Amino acid sequence: MTYLETRRHELRKRRLLMVDGNLTLNSQTLDSGASARAWDAGYWGFASTNDASAAGVERMTQQARGNARAMGRFGRKDALTLPEGTYRGEHAFKGKAAIGQDECVARMAELSAWCKQRYPDLKSTRVLFGDEHHSKWLTTSTGSEVLNSIQRALCYVTFTAIGADGAPVEIMHVVSGKGSLADLDLSPAALERELDDVHRHVRAKCEAVAARGGQHTVVLAPELAGMLAHEAMGHPCEADLVLGGAVTRDLVGQRVGSDLVTMIDVAHTFGGEEVMIPVYADDEGMPARDAMLIDKGILTEFMNSRETAAKLGIRPTGSARAYAPSDEPLVRMRNTVIVPGQSKLEDMIAGVDEGYFLMKTGNGQADSTTEFMFGVSLAYEIKDGKLGRAIRDTTISGSAIKVLQSVDAVSDDIYWNCSGYCGKKQPMVVSMGGPALRAQAHIGGE
Repeated sequence: MTYLETRRHELRKRRLLMVDGNLTLNSQTLDSGASARAWDAGYWGFASTNDASAAGVERMTQQARGNARAMGRFGRKDALTLPEGTYRGEHAFKGKAAIGQDECVARMAELSAWCKQRYPDLKSTRVLFGDEHHSKWLTTSTGSEVLNSIQRALCYVTFTAIGADGAPVEIMHVVSGKGSLADLDLSPAALERELDDVHRHVRAKCEAVAARGGQHTVVLAPELAGMLAHEAMGHPCEADLVLGGAVTRDLVGQRVGSDLVTMIDVAHTFGGEEVMIPVYADDEGMPARDAMLIDKGILTEFMNSRETAAKLGIRPTGSARAYAPSDEPLVRMRNTVIVPGQSKLEDMIAGVDEGYFLMKTGNGQADSTTEFMFGVSLAYEIKDGKLGRAIRDTTISGSAIKVLQSVDAVSDDIYWNCSGYCGKKQPMVVSMGGPALRAQAHIGGE
């Protein structure tokens, strides 16, 4: 046995949903347990239990070692030497004291009642509150002893109206941040300006027209740019997918974006501030560092685990993470961001004779070739440098590499969001950030 890690992991989650002032979901869950993973002669052995006591951890350690030896029956492998790397430290977000379910329900009811009074033309308003807290105590045979704590809170407010054609029209607004729900100001006064904007967009979308299908000049708002960075370029830069045949394997040192595109998977600090999902050491106890994925348009490196770093002969990034107590660590993104540029968003729009401003997305998918398709739930026409009519729900698709190579302007602002999950065998809490991008892309439509 050449490497061993043990992890005690506690995951607390809650979700509350209120529809038109009626509480329809009130959920709290606690998932707690321990796991052990051993690396022996080129094979992993893993075991987990819901018994996080010292005796439970010891039992899982012996089982993981036995599982690794059992795997060895499939034949001898060239045993890799996993990279060294040790981290000792404790990192926990120190926010406000958590609020209880009753307080959450009271705040949701206040927000729902305020929306009903302020926007009487809406057909429906949904308010979702949620928070999630991971605590992981990790020890490894390399000497790492780590407490990693990830806390995030979120609020979704969804407005539904009836469009001119009689069909429902809806737009969702997201607020997210570090900590628990106590750390987000979700009062009507704090959200008034943002929700007024959402209402204005819903009204505009009620009169929306179909987009013209085909290749267009588009301005991607930061939310869309963050999705593009994560889904279409982030995943193909995960070392396990690279080893599985991602197109990026043969592109290191080659141009995959314009000179204006720099993309980083941030470990814990960006611009002098701790990011939303800070990872100081990953779930293999490896010290985490930023992975510079694209530097001024050139693909530079991949996110990795101890094993994939050894296989590719690259410097470890500390990107192995597990979602639940019974999950094995996989190579995962942490806080993926396209670095802001120097343009102003209004100038980027003003520079488009005819195109689209894409503002919100509700879903998306991509593959290891960087081909992608995202739904677009809010967008406007651009004509002669000015915003025009809203357009109906549509899609944006293409090759992320070709889109990033066509970028000719990057805004000087940035938007972070940690409200969603990344899906890859296991869910994972991540954050995405980015400025607005102007590029060429294919839009679905008539």
